[in-house]
Amino acid sequence: MRGSLSRARRRFGAQRSARWGAGAVAGLALACGAAGFFAPYDPLAARDAAPYHPPNVRFVDEDGAFHLFPFVHETRPVRDEDGRLRYEADPARRHPIRLFVRGDRYRLLGLVPLDLHLFGASGDPDAPRAYLLGSDFRGRCVLSRILHGGALTLGVGLAGVLVSFAIGLLVGGISGYVGGRVDGAIQRACETMMILPGLYVILAVRAAFPETTDWPSSRVTLAVVLVLALVGWAGIARTIRGLVLSLRAREHVLAARAIGRSGPTILLRRVLPHTLPFAVVAASVAVPGMVFLEAALSLLGLGIQEPDPSWGNMLRDAMNVGHLRLHPWLLAPGGALCVAVGAFHFFGDGLRDALDPAGARGAGQSKNR
Repeated sequence: MRGSLSRARRRFGAQRSARWGAGAVAGLALACGAAGFFAPYDPLAARDAAPYHPPNVRFVDEDGAFHLFPFVHETRPVRDEDGRLRYEADPARRHPIRLFVRGDRYRLLGLVPLDLHLFGASGDPDAPRAYLLGSDFRGRCVLSRILHGGALTLGVGLAGVLVSFAIGLLVGGISGYVGGRVDGAIQRACETMMILPGLYVILAVRAAFPETTDWPSSRVTLAVVLVLALVGWAGIARTIRGLVLSLRAREHVLAARAIGRSGPTILLRRVLPHTLPFAVVAASVAVPGMVFLEAALSLLGLGIQEPDPSWGNMLRDAMNVGHLRLHPWLLAPGGALCVAVGAFHFFGDGLRDALDPAGARGAGQSKNR
């Protein structure tokens, strides 16, 4: 067992894309898990006097001189001849960007109350905000909302995968181990779920829930997780069923039957644990799809609701071509979504190749990377 894990680690480390994916996944987990620290402001704190404020963190001043430490200028909103809103900087009022400043209070990992942020404009509450990625229609910091929204989007996607795989493991294990009519009924149910278009099923089931305007965010999140899990369990159940069909004829399973072990005990202790390596790999590959589906639900207004941020509902404002042309930073959540989906794809592919028992595929691909 230890030798197999060592070989798997070597095969995984030999793949450049897998290493990049693992590093990106770890970075996303750190940034979104500790979003309160890395985000300069409260994601819900609006400044209605600064809607659609462009990124304002600068290294070069009005005279063209480069500064080693960034800064922001105080600005005031003005309307041009076409009635468009723009911001004029006051060169005489400059505020440096400092590290480890005090600001909006938050709970680190949802537990520890803190007010320390990685960076901010001087730590002065009256200083202008440092909009590294601009602001949205209510003057809320886009970077802060991306980090906090990533915690929701990735958390919902991961939870959806875990729930769907738990259901798939249990249902597929029962189907393969019991067999007979039970197997036939379960497989017909799986086939029915698999032939239905997943996104349309999600939309139909999610629309069956009552309007979420009065729901707390925790209830909305739970509803989205259950909807995502509903369409994800059938495929994994069929695959687990095939694995269990081969495992139930193994010697250790037959020996457990001979000494009088009960069926549920054999299934839970002797059969399903041997399917976990496949389940881990398949789960890592399935995460990008779940993350994308959650973003699609929120984009369509059926997922996480305002004012709580998620990458999906943040992209809703970018659907307006006029807004996007004037405020291109509104696409930043889409960039974060692409990075997350790509990172999980590379990580999942690398893990699948590394755990391939033959090792041929992983070794062949590692040479090409």
